[in-house]
Amino acid sequence: MAAAKHYLDDPTNAVLSGLRGVTLTNPSLVLDETNKIIYRHPSSVASPKNVSVICGGGSGHEPGFSAFVGQGALTACVAGTIFASPSAQQVRACLSQRLPEETQGIIVVVTNYTGDVLNFGMGIEKARAMGKKVEMVVVADDVGVGRAKGGKVGRRGLSGTALIVKICGALAETGASVDDCAKVGRLAVDNLVSVGASLSRVHVPGRSLQEAKDEEERLGPGMVEIGMGIHNEPGCEKVQTDLPGLIKIMLGQLLDPTDHDRAYVKIERGEDTVLLVNNFGGTSNLELSAVVTEIVGQLRSTYGLKPKRVISGTFFGSLNGPGFIVSVLKLADTGLGPGKSILELLDAPAEATGWSASIKSETWEKEYKEISATSEDEKEDIRPTNLKVDPDLLKSALRSGLDRLIASEGEVTHYDTIVGDGDCGIGLKRGAEGILKTLEDGQVTEDPLTSLTRIAGVVEATMDGTSGALYAIFLNSLAANVRKLDSSSQSQLTPTMWGQALDDSLKALGKYTPAQPGDRTLMDALVPFVETLKETGDTKKAAAAAKVGADSTKGMKASLGRSVYVGGEGHTEVPDPGAYGLCQFLSGLAEAL
Repeated sequence: MAAAKHYLDDPTNAVLSGLRGVTLTNPSLVLDETNKIIYRHPSSVASPKNVSVICGGGSGHEPGFSAFVGQGALTACVAGTIFASPSAQQVRACLSQRLPEETQGIIVVVTNYTGDVLNFGMGIEKARAMGKKVEMVVVADDVGVGRAKGGKVGRRGLSGTALIVKICGALAETGASVDDCAKVGRLAVDNLVSVGASLSRVHVPGRSLQEAKDEEERLGPGMVEIGMGIHNEPGCEKVQTDLPGLIKIMLGQLLDPTDHDRAYVKIERGEDTVLLVNNFGGTSNLELSAVVTEIVGQLRSTYGLKPKRVISGTFFGSLNGPGFIVSVLKLADTGLGPGKSILELLDAPAEATGWSASIKSETWEKEYKEISATSEDEKEDIRPTNLKVDPDLLKSALRSGLDRLIASEGEVTHYDTIVGDGDCGIGLKRGAEGILKTLEDGQVTEDPLTSLTRIAGVVEATMDGTSGALYAIFLNSLAANVRKLDSSSQSQLTPTMWGQALDDSLKALGKYTPAQPGDRTLMDALVPFVETLKETGDTKKAAAAAKVGADSTKGMKASLGRSVYVGGEGHTEVPDPGAYGLCQFLSGLAEAL
């Protein structure tokens, strides 16, 4: 139900406020509120005789296409209400009043939806009757709707429209004729295929919450809909699969020459292409990057395609839809000579906030020498000491403590969900599993310094966040303090010596954190363990002291860490997760000694 919550529930207000915002992020733009037109201020148009390029459609697809208005892209954009075409009157107002009077002609880029084609078509015919030279470029790039279902209507327009707008806008900026701009725009459309996928339809501001509830039942947990349109239109199939499986299906619809219902563009192995991965609006940037990685990998391995450009981001959204669209554009020769190839037009600069592809041609074309994943000096040169421990006893003790820590992950996570962000248990488990692997690989030896250095490296690599940093600092300091105890002859590292080294490491840790017992952190368990071990040399007594310290955090108000910001009364119900987790490890360690 979270997707049904909006900051603006009035759709009319949402559209107008959104359009006003576009002019605030680009001061060269003007808003005609009556007709919902974003257009370039006349003084910002350096060559008013150039072809004007306009686009438009329903709102809710931001940044498409109001934020594409600017030098090198659109001259103006006409916006409808959410998911509804603008009226013919709005289009006429744009063509007759909001473009430079000297313009040699107009290109109108329209997505292939009935309302858009009809309303923009009426406006175009009116403009032609007034003597204006106008050409329409209709974008129909969707393969989710095959030939059988598309019928006379044909394919829908999807995010490939962003590429067409950029190509036409950049070409117009060069002073090209309206005929050339239309020809190149249509050439690109003829070589363009797109397909979308989403985890859910979107909820439109102002509509009932029941729609969102119904959607939860329509497309249940774990299901994804392939071929979903940008206005909540249903897709061609619902599947339950992982990301690689999903991308395999989508690329098959785009590129499989044997799928006669969808093989709209024949793209051979090794041909030059451009890949656009468009966010519906609600997919996290983290996941979108992972999607890009999977797509590029399968394009190379399955289809022999290495895109000349990979463009990713939100270009043509669907409000906050949790989905994405994959577009593949085969590069065709424009026949217009240097500076006017499809790639050069896509790479050309644009002063439009919606076109976020910022990588220059030179950067793309440069050859980059491959860098090895591992460097020669990656492995640390550890100088062993004359200090010795029983390696079997050390491994047994560590394994006992680590196993107990891993077993407690569920409890630690539960506690951290109440008073933190829920990641403490997973982080501790990940570190523990990494150290166990080090034990299995035989990297823990009779030399305590070598063992500690390797364990510290594992913690650095596997544990992130605040606790990971604290443990890494502590263990590296412990290794340094153990080295200080080295002598010229072989000697056994005793519990008392361990206690001294641990105490010195605790002081070193104090340089980086103000945490002390009583602050409700892992220090509530670590400090009593170290102090007791230094005083008594008895590991079991030290572990018991750590347990008392960890138990004391239940009801203790946090002074440091994320618990400070969480609020509520959760701290009265559970111990500090970090202190509890450390206590589990130390108790298991002591049991084996």
